[in-house]
Amino acid sequence: MMANIKIERLNHAFQEEISMILMTEIKDEDIRFVTITGVDTSSDLSFAKVYFTVLDKEKLSSTLEALNGASSFIRTKLAERVEVRHTPELKFIYDTSIDYGNHIEKIIDEINQKESSSCE
Repeated sequence: MMANIKIERLNHAFQEEISMILMTEIKDEDIRFVTITGVDTSSDLSFAKVYFTVLDKEKLSSTLEALNGASSFIRTKLAERVEVRHTPELKFIYDTSIDYGNHIEKIIDEINQKESSSCE
């Protein structure tokens, strides 16, 4: 149980620090408009899945490529900022949960519109 709390804290710290690194230290314009939505670190701290979203969906593949290309730089900066025995390898993954949430919201809106038009 204690390990889970430690991992959760690390995930939060990693999320904040990666966001700051992307905003302040990365020169690549594609990467600067990325939002880090979460981090999921393995229990042995060897890997961390870093979930992100982008404003411009058309740049998704180039952004993902740029993020994974910059991951060793980001990992090095992370090691300087977060005190942990072993900084995990970073794997960037596009976060589809926001798209999924928007899709569900759209369906609910459509259902509500159908119901309100059938009540009239």
